[in-house]
Amino acid sequence: MSDRLQVIAKKEKGATVFGYYVKDPRLYGVVGFDSNGSATSLEEKPDVPKSSYAVTGLYFYDNDVIRIAKEIKPSARGELEITDVNKVYLQQGNLKVELFSRGTAWLDTGTHESLLDAATFIRVVVDRQGLKIACPEEIAFRMKLIDAEQLETLAEPMKKNGYGQYLLDLLNKAR
Repeated sequence: MSDRLQVIAKKEKGATVFGYYVKDPRLYGVVGFDSNGSATSLEEKPDVPKSSYAVTGLYFYDNDVIRIAKEIKPSARGELEITDVNKVYLQQGNLKVELFSRGTAWLDTGTHESLLDAATFIRVVVDRQGLKIACPEEIAFRMKLIDAEQLETLAEPMKKNGYGQYLLDLLNKAR
């Protein structure tokens, strides 16, 4: 997945959003597709969804997003909606929708219950694997953005807690 995201991040033109198959798409922003799999519509919490693919909160934009966002008018709720930004890209033919594959976990955290579900899911994965999820220091180290000495410098102030110990253990295993 990280290779895929790096390729998308290097795109210089257009926008990319991600679709995730959900059981009840009426609860989400939904992307509709034509018979070729190209995006044709974006709707926020539709009564009759055009697909079962929710648009997740992961977006990649080119620099045009600044101009587009400045031109967006507030919705009936008085808020600027990211869906409206995505619709502009769609109307321009510059919106690409990448679908998360089966087995990928996307966790919506828009309600108290869904936030608790996400926390429980992450806790189970971390406890079973002994690996942290989205640990910036570990990611930077594994991607060779920082070296062992820099990781140690980051971990040292936290060595008395579990997070710091995790980083130091990672460092010891790498040596």
